Amino acid sequence: MRYAHEVGKVRAAEGALMARLPEGALMQRAAAGLAAVCARMLPRVYGADVVLLVGGGDNGGDALYAGARLARRGARVTAVPAGSRTHRGGLAALRAAGGRVLDRVDGEAVSPSAAAVIETADLIIDGLTGIGGTGGLREPHATLAVLASQATGVVVACDVPSGVDASSGRVDGVAVHADVTVTFGTYKPGLLIDPGAACCGVVELVDIGLGPDLPDPDVVAAWPVDVQPPEPRPESDKYRRGVVGILAGGEDFTGAAVLCTGGAVHGGAGMVRFASVEHPVELVRHRWPEAVTTVLPPGSGGVKALERIGRVQAWVVGPGLGTGAEAESLLEATLNTDLPVLVDADGLTVLARRRDLLRREAPTVLTPHAGELGRILGVERELVEARRLEHVRRAASELSATVLLKGSTTLVAEEDRPVRVNPTGTPRLATAGTGDVLSGLIGALLAGGMSGLDAAASGAYLHGLAARIASRGPVRAGTGHPSEAPISAYDVIGALPEAFRALS
Repeated sequence: MRYAHEVGKVRAAEGALMARLPEGALMQRAAAGLAAVCARMLPRVYGADVVLLVGGGDNGGDALYAGARLARRGARVTAVPAGSRTHRGGLAALRAAGGRVLDRVDGEAVSPSAAAVIETADLIIDGLTGIGGTGGLREPHATLAVLASQATGVVVACDVPSGVDASSGRVDGVAVHADVTVTFGTYKPGLLIDPGAACCGVVELVDIGLGPDLPDPDVVAAWPVDVQPPEPRPESDKYRRGVVGILAGGEDFTGAAVLCTGGAVHGGAGMVRFASVEHPVELVRHRWPEAVTTVLPPGSGGVKALERIGRVQAWVVGPGLGTGAEAESLLEATLNTDLPVLVDADGLTVLARRRDLLRREAPTVLTPHAGELGRILGVERELVEARRLEHVRRAASELSATVLLKGSTTLVAEEDRPVRVNPTGTPRLATAGTGDVLSGLIGALLAGGMSGLDAAASGAYLHGLAARIASRGPVRAGTGHPSEAPISAYDVIGALPEAFRALS
């Protein structure tokens, strides 16, 4: 796992370590790591034009000391101070190494000479603000951030891009858009969670010795080895592997039934039991003949409907099901069982008016997008998207459930557990039906015996990986990067076997 810690915990760990080290040693460790990454970003260091954007905090000192190391290797290094307060030791080291320092910014204006060196630099180090920066950037920091983001040179952020809240990923106003972010000691949540994560580029972690002083993380992101879906054993049969029941689809939304069932079929379930009204059942029978289907006559009661379907080990309820009385009855019946239940789509709309249904002991997984979570919590969608970490934690606590918040960064939260950030996926997943596939996939993992948190996080990982596999083609000539194409939800289903194989 990649472990991320919020700012208060990082500060405490830094303080404990600095008490055991000579003065300035920790900053020198950070500067050495920063300079090493910057050197790798340049075709050659000697003769390169390097610009340092220097704020008044420790990140400004890190940038100055790193700049001094690059200057000693022959780079032409220019520091652009963003105010009257600059790290004295770092400034002296840069000058001693042959670097130059422009006159500090006068008031809120950025001088033409500063703008010119930023525009022509081969590499720019962003040391304007550090992990303690909150709220929007003020002038002249905001203008310098925009100039850096628009420049043609490589932009390397020091610890966290200026303008990004290190603990949450919030961005209020402008922020530096870096090609590489060099972070020290541990990851910060804001480097992994959008919108902040979108400003970071590639994140490089430099070990400065904080490990022994860091407590449990606040946020974690999986490596492939951390994703371990259930594996069949020699004695396995379809019942031991897990039977998932799916209540999805209706006369108006038949595709959700087919896609959700496909996610479960390719998600490792031993058996999929699908139930709905007649037309969706016909479509599922045609596309997934391995699924065991049940037609629910209109008006069939919730508990009686479950009895007709048969024994399962987990339920998936909601995609395309509708939001009327019958859908509510089915949802209430499944939530009154002692089995794991995943609720998605229309089921979440019902829950927005019937939160009382979530008073249960068995595992419950909710998979909303920002709009659906906003309706459940009673807040605007835009606020959820801007403060994803805050709202997914709130939902997990208030609803006593595992909450998977879909979006550009998928987050999975349970109360009193580190939030899991999904590192896979592609913007091409933003197409109709892919969420239905995810629901079926997670349902299969729940039926296979995984906990709510592990099933949701593993399902998101595999789903995102399958989308990448489905969208990518041959490497484009001269770029070294694979070509990509639009994908459908069916393409994601088809790529799930390859995603499972990739884990092993």
